Amino acid sequence: MIPALSRDLVSLDAIRDAAERIAPFVARTPVVPMVPSGLGLKAESLQPVGAFKIRGAFNAILSLTEKDRRHGVIAHSSGNHAQAVAYAAQRLGIKAVIVIPDNAPLVKVEATRRWGAEVHLVDFHGNTRYDTCAALAREYGYVVIEPFNAEAIIAGTGTIGLELLAQRPNLTAVYVPVSGGGLISGVAAAIKQKRSDVRVIGVEPECANDAAQSFRAGRLVHISPEETVRTIADGLRVSQLGAIPWRHIRTYVDDVVTVTEHQIRDAVRRIAAEARLVAEPSGATAAAAALAVDGYLNESVAILSGGNVDPKLYAQIIGA
Repeated sequence: MIPALSRDLVSLDAIRDAAERIAPFVARTPVVPMVPSGLGLKAESLQPVGAFKIRGAFNAILSLTEKDRRHGVIAHSSGNHAQAVAYAAQRLGIKAVIVIPDNAPLVKVEATRRWGAEVHLVDFHGNTRYDTCAALAREYGYVVIEPFNAEAIIAGTGTIGLELLAQRPNLTAVYVPVSGGGLISGVAAAIKQKRSDVRVIGVEPECANDAAQSFRAGRLVHISPEETVRTIADGLRVSQLGAIPWRHIRTYVDDVVTVTEHQIRDAVRRIAAEARLVAEPSGATAAAAALAVDGYLNESVAILSGGNVDPKLYAQIIGA
């Protein structure tokens, strides 16, 4: 039973507006079946920047006033949001500055620079990237494009949910990776407002399980960067859900589960073998949980959120 809608939650109309707004710039990604398991993969790895983040980035930047766009934008990110904001800004002719923790994969840092952004690398410990981003925004007047804790980001990612319902009318369950919560908030908001019977399940690495702990406790739980850095899923190392995503998760998400590092690596291999797709560990996490479920998977979909993986790491995983 879905609770009465609140003005604090992203509406279905806002998600539909986002879909129209970003349509010229993003791909309508396919659902690729894994054979023989039957699990569908919503292949966001096939977006121009190799990850779903492009949806929220374009929606957020296109929602700005012309005056704000002239000031330029700034973002903090471990990699995929960084690339998405840099790419969107370049396409729209806007200056972009990105703050990236120094433990981010080099492939993501180089891609962000390739799209023309000014990159600031900072210590991954503590609140360094948040504080640096805020300080630069104050000093130069940049507009902050939050990675997950913003309604425009959630509405942008919600377009994935709309596409899924159109592509898979018999959908019964969606598995979604969880970091700061922007992706699962949007997907769940779109799906549950149209099809409350579809289960939406968040997935995290055991080493970065703040959302699972929060879901069980009924309150936001924070874990340290020293804990989250242990997971190979570098895109899911956020220490705490955003406040806005948390409202959506509490309202719309059915469960949050965790997977082991072994399961994540195995999912990367299986996605390559059974779907012929490249998945970064973060992108394979949702599939790892779905594949651990015994039984019929033909009516289930996992969000393959990104494919931006270091080639050496990918070769190591695939060759194991």
